[in-house]
Amino acid sequence: MIVTVTPNPSVDRALDLDHLAVGEVNRAHATHVHAGGKGINVSRALVVHGRTTRAVLPAGGPDGELLVRLLAEQGVPARAVPVRGETRSNITLVESTGATTKVNAPGPTLDADDVTALLDAVEQEIAGGARMVVGAGSLPVGAGDDFFVRLAQLAARHGVPCALDTSGAPLACAVAAGALDVVKPNDEELGELVGHELVTVGDVVDAAGTLLARGTRQVLVSLGAHGAVLVDPSGVWWAGGPPLVPASTVGAGDTTLAGFLAALGEPSAVRLATAVGWGRAAVLLPGTAVPRPADVHLDEVRVVEQPSLDLLLKEL
Repeated sequence: MIVTVTPNPSVDRALDLDHLAVGEVNRAHATHVHAGGKGINVSRALVVHGRTTRAVLPAGGPDGELLVRLLAEQGVPARAVPVRGETRSNITLVESTGATTKVNAPGPTLDADDVTALLDAVEQEIAGGARMVVGAGSLPVGAGDDFFVRLAQLAARHGVPCALDTSGAPLACAVAAGALDVVKPNDEELGELVGHELVTVGDVVDAAGTLLARGTRQVLVSLGAHGAVLVDPSGVWWAGGPPLVPASTVGAGDTTLAGFLAALGEPSAVRLATAVGWGRAAVLLPGTAVPRPADVHLDEVRVVEQPSLDLLLKEL
């Protein structure tokens, strides 16, 4: 079982527009409502592909109730921890060109008791037989930048590996503490972490190397339309495919991570190909919909071991 932990979940409401006119009245021709949050998206993708998972999340207020109901309707096993604040709603505006504009609400403020209850719930799920713990997404006010450090240490006490997908101060804090099995930043998040823009494959590999030196075992760097790079102590791989016209890029990175975790136990190149295949399928779907097995075309994914370090990311 893969346990996902989403400290700041949301109800994601996506509106499809022909074109977004800023400052004007816009009319949507379709709407989509999904249970949102990076860890939740990972669990949603895993469930569709027949993998065992459970989503742990705080939930409060009417949107918290809606979030739990949406997960149940999608067959996603969830453990909702009641909190006094209200679960947030995020808005996504998707144009016909695939351009996406997101407005994310801040979410509730958690107090010390809320954080303790959330970590206690995770520990109970780990004790139930977790193979992997995934911490993902932003942190609500009150959780503390060290929340994912505490999560990784909790998993380590039970001998369970921990994967992380976050950014900013929480990412820096967790990487510095070490003990992470997988870290999945995009190139911008990784560049922010090391303090400079990443332009070439070599830049990505060097930046990932700083994470490996601090105890991270694998670094999976998503490059958007340019595929993904995987770096671990045994080598470097790039994977990508033919250009796509995206319907929505929201949640595609989460689906990429889900694919990587779903192939746990496979060789690194296979895990990367699965990750990219799932991510490519996700961008062709509206809103934050997750791809089904029939949507994934691994035959379109090309994997290159030890790619040239001089290659520009924009040319991959």
